[in-house]
Amino acid sequence: MALPGGLLTRGEEPVPLKSISVTLSIREFVAGVSATLNYENEEEVPLETFFVFPMDEDSAVYSFEAEIDGKKIKAELKDKRKAHSIYESALSNRRQAFLLEEDRYSRDVFCCNVGNLHPGSKVALTLKYVQELPLEADGTLRYVLPAVLNPRYCRPGSSEDSCLNMKTPVVPLEELPYTFSMIATISSQHGIERIQSNCPFSPMEYLGDDKTSAQVSLTEGHKFDRDVELLIYYREKHTPSVAVEMGQAKDNPVDGLMKDPSVMVCFYPNIPEVESPVICGEFVFLMDRSGSMHCPISKQDKSQLRIEAAKETLILLLKSLPIGCYFNVYGFGTSYEAFFPNSVKYTQQTMEEALRRVQLMRADLGGTEILTPLQIIYGEPSIPGHPLQLFIFTDGEVTDTFSVINEVRRNRTKHRCFSFGIGEGASTSLIKGIARVAGGTSEFITGKARMQSKALSALKRALQPAVEDISVSWDLPRGLSAKMLSPEQTVLYRGQRLIIYALLSGTMPPADTTGEVCLKYMLQGKSFENRVTFSLQPKPDDNFTIHRLAAKSFLQTKDMGFRDTPAKDKKDVLKVSIDCGVISSQTAFIAVNKSLNKPVQGPLARRDVPRPILLGAASMIPRFYGGAHSKPSSSYSPPASQPTRTNHYPSVSYQQDDYKPCRPMISKEMCALVFGDNHLVQLISLQNADGSWYPDENLAGILGRSLEDLLAAIPVKDANSSSWATVLAMVWLHSNAKQMKCEWELLEKKARTWIRIHAASIMQELVKAAIAFTKSSVDPAIFAL
Repeated sequence: MALPGGLLTRGEEPVPLKSISVTLSIREFVAGVSATLNYENEEEVPLETFFVFPMDEDSAVYSFEAEIDGKKIKAELKDKRKAHSIYESALSNRRQAFLLEEDRYSRDVFCCNVGNLHPGSKVALTLKYVQELPLEADGTLRYVLPAVLNPRYCRPGSSEDSCLNMKTPVVPLEELPYTFSMIATISSQHGIERIQSNCPFSPMEYLGDDKTSAQVSLTEGHKFDRDVELLIYYREKHTPSVAVEMGQAKDNPVDGLMKDPSVMVCFYPNIPEVESPVICGEFVFLMDRSGSMHCPISKQDKSQLRIEAAKETLILLLKSLPIGCYFNVYGFGTSYEAFFPNSVKYTQQTMEEALRRVQLMRADLGGTEILTPLQIIYGEPSIPGHPLQLFIFTDGEVTDTFSVINEVRRNRTKHRCFSFGIGEGASTSLIKGIARVAGGTSEFITGKARMQSKALSALKRALQPAVEDISVSWDLPRGLSAKMLSPEQTVLYRGQRLIIYALLSGTMPPADTTGEVCLKYMLQGKSFENRVTFSLQPKPDDNFTIHRLAAKSFLQTKDMGFRDTPAKDKKDVLKVSIDCGVISSQTAFIAVNKSLNKPVQGPLARRDVPRPILLGAASMIPRFYGGAHSKPSSSYSPPASQPTRTNHYPSVSYQQDDYKPCRPMISKEMCALVFGDNHLVQLISLQNADGSWYPDENLAGILGRSLEDLLAAIPVKDANSSSWATVLAMVWLHSNAKQMKCEWELLEKKARTWIRIHAASIMQELVKAAIAFTKSSVDPAIFAL
């Protein structure tokens, strides 16, 4: 049904925001973005309008300007309090003013205020930013333009001074009153293979014969039902590089970070794949069970529910843990639950108990209060010889992200944190922030991406032997030195890219001079190094991209939010932010149109730009909008002094000794009921904690044979039937799930170890017989021990 007067806000007023247009330029692994918001006042009174929008937390916003009826006004970056004062003063004096700021509680939410937009006026507001692009496990670059801003859960009693607490109206997707367009140019000296997107895009068009530059554009009709994602495949993925950028000293008598040339070094250390002599650790899985986890991961057809993908991922993780480690699982929402009172030793018995509880998990714990369970986990005594590895899965719909990040930071010396953002609109500030401060990695699961494969990749990293004594050294001409701007690197993972920023101070040498930078590290007592030689001739860049990214890197280590940045760091944050023109929690862009000959006339009316209602979000609107907080789904109320854990499961005592293999506890029918027709998950669920399988009806059913046939086909007399079953399971994995090997290779590694101990002498015979029994075409050579 059409609304009167076109597309309107909740109060039936015309929406002044008409369109958003984005120009994207990606050079190698750095993105430069220019986003323009086009406003028009079609009313007869002046307006003050507000627009709240998401942005990736790695973005370094460095420019904000307004074009008013053909006249450009460039905003200044100022102390946030001063910027607000100037804005309010301009409004009271009936001057046009424009304000752009980060939310006080999250780096990935911005608010744009337009004050005194007079009747008939048109304004184009343009903000510009740069960011590093993350590298996926397969070497793909991933660019995301956040277009979805989910409602974010506010803890009872939390502050109201967040822009997320504005009474922003929401409308159905098809009634959103502004349009969205994007054009992207990608270039790489190494050549572009292809570009993929989760949104309808024009076919990729090469801009030259050498295929080093290409262009794509978003087709019309983007509905804001998903973030815009580009996956970029270069021909050369892991080439180290160094870029030197000219400073401002030649043109301006500036001081600080912008004065001298800056350097960006990109390493791809070739860390060898080695096995740790002793596998140990305490693995704690913190799983979001808030109501929003019942939504699909994306709006694509047949997208898995977030909670179901989480359960399947937990099964894979629990089955992939090494014998002898410790583990626990927490579910959190408004309240929280733990599988065990404390982390328990990983045995057959504790694993089976955990799997039973995984099957009972539901998205039924209310809101998204992650801080309390984190405090409980950190408050538990550490287990000697078993360093804590924390895995956090959440759709990230939480307001006060800085409080959570600060809690993780305070405990960074006792653990590593691996974080996973689930679904469109997950908070990049939360997911990236907690991983960065605790030496882990962050992943985002959207579209057709599988949570399972990304979680298992993180577990593999957590099981890697520690890289030690990481250092960076420079070999530069006399009179020239490098000052590191990046934080000291303490963690390196196999396949990880490492980016380092530095300033060059002193006398720059002749144009043909080179320098060298070297990355060194130790792994299991062996020394490794990566060296890169580079030209010391700085290149000019009008946008000072490297300087801005270096400033952002510095701010991410020092800026802990408007309220929580320590006094000793606040001065540095403010100085670097203003000197480099990169916005922070302490600053805001402010522009005032001083060229108007007379003040804007008439009473000022407020207009809030609506956001779309997303799938699953409609039921949550009363909880997030209109200043109302959600109410706890249970009577849980942790005391102010120290929160305590609630355990809704019956207490069970556990033997902490090594288990003996036993028959699985569920029938064939129950296995199908719990895991559906997903034979891979069924097979994985049947594996014992030590890596073996037991020959039973469930395994036979997955293989498509009877249990009698399976047992009768054992090729070696008096062979252990579990050895036969384990080899059959391994053959099935290679035959039927090869494309998903990244999800089960840790399981197979455990199985190989078990076979090596129990049946190494007859392995060859078992493999040949298993291939014949399953009618598989797998090459027996892949099972060589």
